[in-house]
Amino acid sequence: MPRIAAIQMQSVADVQENLDKAAGFIAEAAAQGADLVALPEMFATIALPPADKHLHKESDNGGPLQTFLSAQAKQHGAWLVGGSIPMAHKKNATRFTNSALVFDAQGQRVARYDKIHLFDAEFGHEKHQCYRESSSTLHGDKPVVLETPFGKIGLAICYDLRFSALFQAYQRAEVDMVIMPTAFVKHTGKAHWEVLVRARAIENQCYMIAPNEIGDLDNGMQTYGQTMIVDPWGKIIVELMHGEGVVMTDIDLDLIRQTREKLPLMQHQRL
Repeated sequence: MPRIAAIQMQSVADVQENLDKAAGFIAEAAAQGADLVALPEMFATIALPPADKHLHKESDNGGPLQTFLSAQAKQHGAWLVGGSIPMAHKKNATRFTNSALVFDAQGQRVARYDKIHLFDAEFGHEKHQCYRESSSTLHGDKPVVLETPFGKIGLAICYDLRFSALFQAYQRAEVDMVIMPTAFVKHTGKAHWEVLVRARAIENQCYMIAPNEIGDLDNGMQTYGQTMIVDPWGKIIVELMHGEGVVMTDIDLDLIRQTREKLPLMQHQRL
């Protein structure tokens, strides 16, 4: 059974410090036998002001963040979902995409998913209660599914969690797990995070791998934490409620098959 690890971080406004911290957690996961490791959303840059994220956006030809992720995957011989990073857009120099990149155990980039649903929300008048991701970010437009030695994986990022159509596409593709780098905010996290992650696992009869940011970040953003891995029956196998760290579990692909045989949702689908 493949061993999957999810990392919870409290990122800071120093990109190199975040890379060093991520490297330590990746090494910890690899030392415990992780075959695949997943980082949170924008793990290196989430604590920066939006304007400063532009300084770190990278092209498909590569850059320091991609070099770091590739080297980490190769060094530890593990697949790596590099949370997400800001990627340059060919047709718009003023904004970037929020992109989850996947590297195989040889350090080769094998997938890129651009976040489709952007978090524009307002919960009050304070700065940390107002979010306008679309002011700096361009949305993606397609789901991404990749075949791996650990099964079929679908990719999502944070706010995507609320949009069932994306997960229905992954259900039709019969993915074994969805890996979803996240920086879910406290205000909505305490109300919706757990119930939505578990619901997506249940309705898609797949594992949900949900690494999250935690704590109050340097730019005022307040993130929720509770990184978790949930099985196809909606059971939380492992979770981290407080602080930074790594959670991991062995993925039982037979459990996915058994769940779908006992409750064949796809055969019953009418719409």
